[in-house]
Amino acid sequence: MTEPRRSLIEVREIESLRAELERQAEALAPRWNADPEDVQRSVARLVLTLVEFLRQLMERQAIRRMEAGSLTPEETEDVGRALMRLEETIRDIGKRFGLDPGDLNLDLGPLGRLL
Repeated sequence: MTEPRRSLIEVREIESLRAELERQAEALAPRWNADPEDVQRSVARLVLTLVEFLRQLMERQAIRRMEAGSLTPEETEDVGRALMRLEETIRDIGKRFGLDPGDLNLDLGPLGRLL
């Protein structure tokens, strides 16, 4: 293969790789934005996502305990009320930062979405 032909092939391969990388980058969830104007919102999103994840875990555990009969009716009511208030608080704080419940999720790459 002549030198100019090889260079043309290499250029095409590089362009193809660049295009594929750009497609992959567009498909990825947005990364943390270091823009000083958006830092509070980004941090709020991260914190609220983690709190929502923990709330869902606690809810599942409460359901398991309730089904197993290890909670009294009063404890079931207390846990239910506490989880509902926590969910309401998460939504209220999210609204202050312009976040919808759908925004509270993390893309874990090959593992999928957190919530």
